[in-house]
Amino acid sequence: MRFQSTESYVAPEDLTVAVNAAVALERPLLVKGEPGTGKTELARQVAASLGLPMVEWNIKSTTKAQQGLYEYDAVSRLRDSQLGDARVNDVKNYIRKGKLWQAFEAPGKVVLLIDEIDKADIEFPNDLLQELDKMEFHVYETGETIRAIHRPVVIITSNNEKELPDAFLRRCFFHYIRFPDADVMKQIVGVHFPHIKEALLTTALTQFYEIRETPGLKKKPSTSEVLDWLKLLLAEDLAPDDLQREGASLLPKLHGALLKNEQDVHLFERLAFMARRQGR
Repeated sequence: MRFQSTESYVAPEDLTVAVNAAVALERPLLVKGEPGTGKTELARQVAASLGLPMVEWNIKSTTKAQQGLYEYDAVSRLRDSQLGDARVNDVKNYIRKGKLWQAFEAPGKVVLLIDEIDKADIEFPNDLLQELDKMEFHVYETGETIRAIHRPVVIITSNNEKELPDAFLRRCFFHYIRFPDADVMKQIVGVHFPHIKEALLTTALTQFYEIRETPGLKKKPSTSEVLDWLKLLLAEDLAPDDLQREGASLLPKLHGALLKNEQDVHLFERLAFMARRQGR
């Protein structure tokens, strides 16, 4: 099994090498990068490219590692016992399988996505060390041990909001998705908008990278945001000349697709004001 770019996903060579190395080593692939660079989509495309089903575990700030294994619903069992329900005689009726359990017992190989692991508590990665390393865990309520029938391809994403433990990092193959340069971005845009005119694309991307490189920007627009912006430009049937940033503001046309907070909007308004003063 080898991963490569698909019809809907452009994978740079270094990313392709990283995915295939992780698959060959049978180690989790830890993918970092700024939000919007396609980390989550990578897992879906790996599954599509390798022809495997995907099990997706979206991590939240309240997520505990145990939830990925299983949860025991003691409250429901107590209620059923009070009602005289015969289900209480089998504790398995109150075990809810987590995403790791689902991936481990799958009849074939799957891609397991653990998405945005850095959202959880700092101890979360350490709590999964044994399970991800040995691909097994113990269910204390039933006394059984759940082992992976087929070792899944594990892809873990992080937005780098907090540092991950060294012991966890040691067990992963790491790759940082660099923000694509203009040439790669053109390929990405070509996948989504194959009929976009070259002149509009060149003008839009030139302006987009100028915005990203503006000093003081709090949140740089990402790949997903430039795709949204281009979709709007095409929907409005704008020409390259329509994208000129003139007048009282240096804000780009339809800037709400690119700038996502008031500080960055005010930044461009201040830059325009300073430019007008210097031009007097």
